[in-house]
Amino acid sequence: MSTDATIPNFEKSALEFKSTSFSVPVLVIFSAELKQVELQLKEKISKAPDFFKNSPILIDLQFCNTSENEIDTAQLIHCLQDNALFPVGVSGGNDKQNAQAIDLHIPTRTIRTTSSAISTHKPAVEEKSIEEEATPAEPTPPSVENKLISHPIRSGQRIYAKGDLIILSHVSAGAEVMAEGNIHIYGALRGRALAGVQGNTESRIFCSDLQAELVSIAGNYQVSEDLDKAEHCQPTQIYLQEQTLIIKKL
Repeated sequence: MSTDATIPNFEKSALEFKSTSFSVPVLVIFSAELKQVELQLKEKISKAPDFFKNSPILIDLQFCNTSENEIDTAQLIHCLQDNALFPVGVSGGNDKQNAQAIDLHIPTRTIRTTSSAISTHKPAVEEKSIEEEATPAEPTPPSVENKLISHPIRSGQRIYAKGDLIILSHVSAGAEVMAEGNIHIYGALRGRALAGVQGNTESRIFCSDLQAELVSIAGNYQVSEDLDKAEHCQPTQIYLQEQTLIIKKL
């Protein structure tokens, strides 16, 4: 009888590492006062509860620490978790803050070049004529980051756009698409669509085939059970009118 150990032969690999990218919201903290942060956090969440609920989030601490005061990372993480957010990383913290995050099994990333530049860089002072000082600089218009996607949005995916979101294919059931501006879907909308997630009540949702699980404008939403069945499978636009969600055929 052979005593050789039997080596299992797996025809198919059980796992694989892939390089890919996911859209995760970044929470930039500007104050070391936790109570102030929590108050404003609750206000933000109230405007778009469906977007923030159970969302992963990255914490950016590089702008909140001063020589006199710094935020407690452990308390901040617990605060976010109490508000149904799931921190998945901390960036820009100091050694103490990073250690607090690691103790809670949250990975960290130190931005040494950025912090060094903030503390040591002194911009050169240029002499200006009276005419130059008297002439106000023209404000730079804010950039709008629209996003165009040509492939289907599959179940479990979450897509976020800071401007308008344009999808040339369909949105599957179980998927979620969000935009600070308008949402245009040129296929069937079977998942969740949330426009104006930062409170823009002028945002609209346009889709070629409405079969949504949920639609929302600036935090005002309706779920599939509340949607008018007459509008199903029709080209539709959705907008707010006096805080009421209007669903209208195109």
